[in-house]
Amino acid sequence: MADKGFGLGRPVAHSEVTRPALSVVVPAFEEADRIGDAVERLRAELPVPGGVEIVVVDDGSRDATADVARRAGAHRVLSLPVNRGKGAAVRAGILAAEGRAVAFTDADLAYSPVQLLRLLHEVQAGFDVVIGSRRHVETTTLVRARRLREVSGRLFNLLSRVVLLPSYVDTQCGLKAFEADAAHMLFNRARVDGFAFDVEVIYLTQRYGLSMREVPVELANPQTSTVRLLRDGPLMMRDLVRVRRWSRAGVYALGPEERAMLDRRARGASR
Repeated sequence: MADKGFGLGRPVAHSEVTRPALSVVVPAFEEADRIGDAVERLRAELPVPGGVEIVVVDDGSRDATADVARRAGAHRVLSLPVNRGKGAAVRAGILAAEGRAVAFTDADLAYSPVQLLRLLHEVQAGFDVVIGSRRHVETTTLVRARRLREVSGRLFNLLSRVVLLPSYVDTQCGLKAFEADAAHMLFNRARVDGFAFDVEVIYLTQRYGLSMREVPVELANPQTSTVRLLRDGPLMMRDLVRVRRWSRAGVYALGPEERAMLDRRARGASR
């Protein structure tokens, strides 16, 4: 069976043997009250053969988020000097991560850590990008979100499809995983610092012809989302337009080495 992903199905170099099987990136802004519990749960509830690396990215917090994350046992804590946005924090964490697969989740753990194992399984099976989907027929919602938040999320997904994406996916689910080489390709090109970064990454996944799979999630939906509709909604729409404009301007064009890698992958998949 042909390998679907970049890094799977090829001989494993000695340096790769020492890399953790999974890196989990947790973006955090002023999360001192709960980042410690999040790190401890991720360490305790992810029994992954090959090991797990926990990377916390403190997005310019004014509280003790970074110190609490270190004390709780995060393997790496990155601190951005100013608050730049979730997209910037996730990008910094993924580009610094050392795992053969890389995932991100939120500090509130709206999705229990064990659900990352399902995403990791799909990456190890050969998919470049695996995203949790709240619209999947097998998804379970334990606690519903506020009606306004739920409707606005669906509206943004619809607008994302109209502006950028040819097919409907749940862009804003906060649980995604990537094969490491694919992650670096995507996030080296990504530019959106705010909450619309998910749409940009999925758009680039489709643009570059990477394989993607949606999986069901079990959603607890805590009411502590950092998204503020009146403030962030217009910014997210602005970023959708910017992504389309950047695409037309050639900002997302790949370099020769990246195109050659995609070509080799396509030839291998066709055999």
